[in-house]
This record gives sequence, structure tokens and C-alpha cells, in this order.
Amino acid sequence: MLDAKKLRKGNNKAEEDLDSLKTYYKKLRLSMRTTELGKMSEQWRQEIQEEKIRADRWEKKFQNAQ
Repeated sequence: MLDAKKLRKGNNKAEEDLDSLKTYYKKLRLSMRTTELGKMSEQWRQEIQEEKIRADRWEKKFQNAQ
């Protein structure tokens, strides 16, 4: 019973982290579209790719925990 409770708590935390990353990713994309911060487009692409990789890792962890 305790293990199931821990697993549920872990799943909830993973879901929250994944949602947080998705929100951050959306804000980053919006920021790219609406502001000129002096970054070259390649730097933006690299930053976005890193965030996608991070979000994918969390999603895999979450799915493996289920």
C-alpha cells in the first residue's frame, strides 16, 4: 500500500514537472516570436532543441512510472 502511495506521488510530481516544462517551452516559443533579444536563430533552435529533449526525458520517465 505504501509503495502504491509513493508511486502515485511520484507520478503526480512527474506530471507536474512535465506540465511545467511544456509551459516553459510554450513561453520560450512565444518569446522568440514577440521579441528581438539579439540571439541568432541558430541559438534559438539549439535552446528549443534542448528543451524538447528535456521534456521528452520527463515524458519517458512518467510513462515508465505508470
